[in-house]
Amino acid sequence: MKKHTRREFGATALSVIAASVLPAPFVRAADKKYDPGASDTEIKLGQTVPHSGPGSLYGVLGRVGEAYFQMLNDKGGINGRKVKFLTMDDAYSAPKCVEATRRLVEQEEVLALYGSLGTAPQTSVHKYLNSKGVPQLLLNTGASKWNDPKNFKWTMAGLPLYPTEARILAKHVVNVKPNAKVGILYQNDDFGRDFLGPFKKVLADAGGKAQVIMEQTYDLTDPTVDSQLINLSKSGADVFYNITTGKATSQSIRKVTELGWKPLQLLSAGSTGRSILSAAGLENAKDIVAIRYNKEVGVPRYEKDPDVIAFEELRKKYLPNIDPDNTIAFAGYGQAATMGEILRRCGDDLTRANVLKHATTLAGFHSPYFLDGINYSYTPDDYTPMKTLYVSIFNGKDWDLSGQPMTE
Repeated sequence: MKKHTRREFGATALSVIAASVLPAPFVRAADKKYDPGASDTEIKLGQTVPHSGPGSLYGVLGRVGEAYFQMLNDKGGINGRKVKFLTMDDAYSAPKCVEATRRLVEQEEVLALYGSLGTAPQTSVHKYLNSKGVPQLLLNTGASKWNDPKNFKWTMAGLPLYPTEARILAKHVVNVKPNAKVGILYQNDDFGRDFLGPFKKVLADAGGKAQVIMEQTYDLTDPTVDSQLINLSKSGADVFYNITTGKATSQSIRKVTELGWKPLQLLSAGSTGRSILSAAGLENAKDIVAIRYNKEVGVPRYEKDPDVIAFEELRKKYLPNIDPDNTIAFAGYGQAATMGEILRRCGDDLTRANVLKHATTLAGFHSPYFLDGINYSYTPDDYTPMKTLYVSIFNGKDWDLSGQPMTE
């Protein structure tokens, strides 16, 4: 039998009295509001990421989420409720993502999903989650399709939108190499293609002197991207736009050096994590240009940053097997903290609609993962996660930031 506290009995007694003397609408307004996945004691969240397969490097996002919410639970949870966080393996596979997501919604009955990864896997459950009215928040993908509050109001990206990133990088190319010959390697899916149109349009709008002269694609299942890099290096391209993820990023950066090819290299922001560059060889990544919006861990520049220190304390206590310079893990920490903030703002109204309301009004919130001067920009009518970004150059050890962030 449950042992009630004096406070619980007091609340119960007041509810009974209210029910007997107040009109029904007043009673309902005073009650706590819950949807599946929430109760007086628990909030249940879900996520799908590749804990196995070619994208397994990103599985650390889930492990960090588990650690972060365990830390919060050890301190009493969120508004007195413990968070049960379920991170499931989809192996970066659409069919497995569908299976795992349906289990989270229909069997586990989570209140919301957050931090799930990959344009193709998340596209496979996009319509399903919206039809169910389940929040699909802070996605680890910047595909432009996620900014569609009119038709898919339950889905929101967590990364800079790829078109925003591509346009800023294209403007940089026009500024520093106005007659550039660009070679592009991109992942053969929605993720890769979402960069191409906006990038080419900026070149065309600038007069067309800078042009894309060769495009090469790869699939996540490809063992290497060597042949594509050989083709690009022979094309005459003096700019290399590297739109890859995970091991393909590390392989391509290393291969450029092995080939003796010396283009201006542009890299998609989602692949600038320390662990990816370390696998490529930091010396091979020198002079790469990318959009930056986040701090690094494991580098002197941020070692005294309070947010980095807090992450390091979490890592040491809960995740000692994760390297201290794993920026992907730090990204997961930032997203977990953001999801925690959304839930805190919900108070005792833990309905899916209220979770969405507070997610879409996060404009101005600064994630512990973000650089100074960068905040979320979400509004109910515009789901662009952030509109202000830095252009930066990797110096072999760290990223040198442009003087001021650029706002699109």
